Amino acid sequence: MSRPSLVRLPSVCLALLVLVTGCVRAVPGPDADPPDAEVMARIRDWEDRRSLGDGQLVALVTSAPDPRIRARALRALARIQDMATVNAVVAGLKDSEALVRGEAAFAAGELALSWEPLTETERASLATPLLAAEEDERDAAVRAAQLDSLGRLATADTLARLVQRLQGEDVETAGRAALALGVAARRGGAAVVKDVSLAPAQALMAAGRPVSARYGGAYLLATAKRAESLPTLRACLSDEDADVRGLCVKAFGDVGGPEDAVVLGRMLDDTVPRVAAEAARSLAKLAATCGGPCAPLDALEALVPRAKRVARGMETPMPTGAAPRVETLARSADGHPLLALAQQGLPEFGAPLLVSLRLALADAERGAASDVARSDLGWLDCRLAAALDRQRGMVADTMNCGFGRVSEERRLALGLREAALSPKKTPADFAVGYLRHPSARVRLTAMEVLAERPVPRAATAVAPLLRGEDLVVAGAAAATLGKLKAPGAQPELEALADRVPSEPDLADPVASALVALQLPGTEARMKQWLTLPHANVRRVAAEALTQLTGQPVRSARVELPPYAFRPEPAPRGAALVLRTEKGDITVRLDADDAPLTSGNLYALARKGYFNGITFHRVVPDFVAQGGDPRGDGEGGPGHSIRCEMTRRPYLRGVLGMALSGKDTGGSQFFFTHAPQPHLDGRYTAFGEVVSGLDVVDALLEGDVIREVSAVTLAP
Repeated sequence: MSRPSLVRLPSVCLALLVLVTGCVRAVPGPDADPPDAEVMARIRDWEDRRSLGDGQLVALVTSAPDPRIRARALRALARIQDMATVNAVVAGLKDSEALVRGEAAFAAGELALSWEPLTETERASLATPLLAAEEDERDAAVRAAQLDSLGRLATADTLARLVQRLQGEDVETAGRAALALGVAARRGGAAVVKDVSLAPAQALMAAGRPVSARYGGAYLLATAKRAESLPTLRACLSDEDADVRGLCVKAFGDVGGPEDAVVLGRMLDDTVPRVAAEAARSLAKLAATCGGPCAPLDALEALVPRAKRVARGMETPMPTGAAPRVETLARSADGHPLLALAQQGLPEFGAPLLVSLRLALADAERGAASDVARSDLGWLDCRLAAALDRQRGMVADTMNCGFGRVSEERRLALGLREAALSPKKTPADFAVGYLRHPSARVRLTAMEVLAERPVPRAATAVAPLLRGEDLVVAGAAAATLGKLKAPGAQPELEALADRVPSEPDLADPVASALVALQLPGTEARMKQWLTLPHANVRRVAAEALTQLTGQPVRSARVELPPYAFRPEPAPRGAALVLRTEKGDITVRLDADDAPLTSGNLYALARKGYFNGITFHRVVPDFVAQGGDPRGDGEGGPGHSIRCEMTRRPYLRGVLGMALSGKDTGGSQFFFTHAPQPHLDGRYTAFGEVVSGLDVVDALLEGDVIREVSAVTLAP
């Protein structure tokens, strides 16, 4: 694949760029010539190689006469995330053009979100100039970006400024400040905003205020987790916006009490299933606090009729002459409250309710309107069975769940994972036998159980898995042996560690084992890993060295070699059409702002990579995630791509790239059910659903992607 030449820009070019900085700068109009194609290509290449171009990229921020080039250079610095470029970012905050200042504010926030946390000194070096820039900013869009980044920095001074803006008269600014404070609390814990008065946020939620302001206020109340918000939260349950209602319902799980069970019970019949799912989840959380008669548990009995709603399905129009068929679309979404309840779980005294719900599903299955409905009911039955297994700490009900529609592999993996999460921590002898199961997914979840509930023979049984061909299983075995503090496998662990430079996904589990077991030579090996071109391996090595030495260690940026995999950019208008049994989902890719991330999925789709892959993870009112050929959340295409952080917010129906660390994207993607502002700037957002959002709402774990077509759409 051809790439821009990596030779340096001629020094005369840089000199000319510096000379013209004295000229009047202005954003070119719509009829202006495009920015210099060669310079833009070099920026894209440096960005993807995580290179500063021997200082040329930084120089462009202050020296390029075209503000579009200055802004693009700042976007590259935002994605590279190297604190050595902080002076260039600070310079950008003072630029005469709003376009550039906005990108500089975004870059400051991206530096704050570095996967290796910044020191207090580094945060201050960003906070001081950002505060000064925000004080004088008059452009609304730039100020919004500045407020977001102040929240990402979350220093005492930046939080104080956000509180000041929250208390101001401008409703839009106050709403944005509330959201930024809420995101800070979401990332750092409610203690981050424990001294913030919530009265201004409550005022933002008054009827008639813009929905963005109401959402910002609700988000802050939900993440602050303070009982003083309850009156406002109760009033919010009638808000006309589903996203605002959902936040308020969710908040009750953290600050509500048994007296709120009745009002939350009514929310189980909300016309939007994802809001009802939040009600089920909150009631389950409140049930866990019961010490006697349990009103939240009683309220959850209203979910029993849901089984028939899922089973009933709905007719969908068919083309003339086509055979009629019955599908479940919105009715599948009606199963999300049941899924949310099962995922949250109930205390042991809630077992009779789980049994009642399973009986209702079995009764509904006999009269289900379609195979799709029967499959939905089968999976929901297994999810509820798994909730019972979690209570008991063993694989029991999942052995025979699903009405014959869920494979043994999926049932066992689900039951074992829930047993690992059980509050019962008695030795799990039953899990040892599953280490020899032919399914990798079952072996992985068996190790999860044994890591949490070890038995004397666990290490002996796990050790042989270090030598298997499945590197995901081998890595999990290493991590498990580390947790078990099991000596005796040093040669196998070192052999796996030797493979990390070519198999970077092994770094995390192998490093955790080497550190836990204090194996000789580990410190020297971690220092060698700091030189590798894989950002996530360097992060792992730095964390390991911090543990080993007791001194904070940070990794340095390392440029990728010229031969590192890079996908072709997506064409203009690129889109994907995902076909499922529940309907089609059409996604417009962001070929302009995230061309390589979009191009990666576009190319994989053209190869048929996604055909037959499932949505392996669905969390109601959060995300539906797919793209893993293994089906266990650990798979990918055999290559990774660099993150292309965009300024697209994670609103409802946005497409994002799943990650396990910086620059670890491959083939796993997710759709958001609702806004997720805490994901902004952390995971590449590179598209949006333009049709089929009801299908996204209908997805359950295990739903199969029959085919993905790579297409182009008109602008």
